[in-house]
This record gives sequence, structure tokens and C-alpha cells, in this order.
Amino acid sequence: MKLTSGSRVLVTGAASGLGLALVDQLAARGCTVLATDVHEDVPDAVAALDGVTYRPLDVTSDVAWLSARDWVTENWGGLDALFNNAGVAAGGRIELTEMDQWQWIVDINLLGVARGCRSFVPMMKEARSGVIVNTASAAGLVHPPRMSEYNAVKAGVVALSETLFHELKPYGIGVSVVCPTFFKTNLTASLRGKDESARASAAKLIDGSTRTADDIATTVLKQVDQGKHIVLTDREGRIAYAAKRFARPLYYREMAKAALRMGRKD
Repeated sequence: MKLTSGSRVLVTGAASGLGLALVDQLAARGCTVLATDVHEDVPDAVAALDGVTYRPLDVTSDVAWLSARDWVTENWGGLDALFNNAGVAAGGRIELTEMDQWQWIVDINLLGVARGCRSFVPMMKEARSGVIVNTASAAGLVHPPRMSEYNAVKAGVVALSETLFHELKPYGIGVSVVCPTFFKTNLTASLRGKDESARASAAKLIDGSTRTADDIATTVLKQVDQGKHIVLTDREGRIAYAAKRFARPLYYREMAKAALRMGRKD
């Protein structure tokens, strides 16, 4: 489904990063956009965009999702596209990962997506049209060491998205899952974990990337327009995914080398 002028779109995690870039580019297409995030007040970056409505939405709250669904029903009468983009980051060695950190990232990154889908699928089924775009990560397809909780939730988003891709196809609803590698974003601000070396490594990769959120958003929207299910946004992700699929022994050797390199720094 190509998103064009008049398409009704809801984006979570829209105050910054990829979410904000998506809102900006969707608004530029003439889409009617509901930008949402956890902030109660309208973020300045969102307020600066023409034709965009902002509402607070905590993706961990069933009540907040119900409120968003009711608002869309009352004001738009339906939804053409749902971008489940809100997410946080965590990582580190398994023995340094507290269970409350696991619960935190699962509730936002995985269950937040599930709540969004449950809230709006009935509306899309009734219309027999729509598209759902879930932001996962290349970490949902390939699983480097010292990222157990992040890998697990992003793999869960990939699995959920594939399930819904088949489940909703008879109703004319498309499902895409976005799997970028590192790009410049403020994700480091939410990065949790007691493993300082893992946090430093992740921050270096994010801050050192030459790709921007705008670059990723452009690629995402292009591939969603084309009906792509797995959206690979960069060369590194395509290579890593292809290696795992078609050259698994090589993939395992590279992951083992990465684990050894990390171990020498402990």
C-alpha cells in the first residue's frame, strides 16, 4: 500500500530519531499524521511540522492505546497505516543483566508493538485495507554477543511481524518489519545496562555511523510503498542477513571472533 496524500497514519516514538523523520516525510507527502510519544507536552520538533497532530501515548499502557484508538475512530473514522516505532536499547553480558531490565525492554519493544497491532487490526480488518510497519532491528535477524535482551525482543518483533504478514494478508493488510543496523539517533539516551564496555561499544557504533534517521526513513517508506516485508535499510544488514542464511559456518565464525574480541577487553 503506497502512502500518499490523505493517508491516515499513526506513528509511535515520534518525538525524535526515526519516528520524527518518518513523521516529517509522511507529512511532506500530504499524509494526515498522528504523532505520538510518551511526552505529555508537544515536543518542539513535532510542533514545528505542518499538518501533524500530537497526542501522548505510552506504548506500555493498554488504556493509552484504547484512548488512541478512540481518537482515531472519532476524528478519522479509520487508519491506513500504523508505524510501531517506539523503542529503547539495552545490552551487556547475561550475568550483568538484571531481570527488571528484561521486563522493561520486553514491555516497550515487544509488547508495545503487540498492543498497537491488537488495537488497530480490527479497524483495518473491517476496512479490508491498511499497512502495519513494525520497527525491529538487524539484531532481530542476526544475533551478536552481549545483546541478549535486545536481540531477543527484536527477534520477537520480527516473528510477530511475519506471523501477521500471513495472518492479515487475506484481509488486504500489509505488514513490514524494519531492520536497520546502527544509525545516528538518540537511542543512546535510553541505553541501559551494567556492562560498561558493551554500553560504550554500542554508543560508539551509533554515534560513529554516517547514516541519519532521515536516510533510514527514506528507505523505509520506499520499501513499504513496494510492499516489502523485511525492510533492510543498509548494506551491512543485507550482508549479515545473507551470511546467516546462506553461509552459516562463516557467520558463526565471525560471531565467535566477535565474542573473543570482547572477552579480551574484560
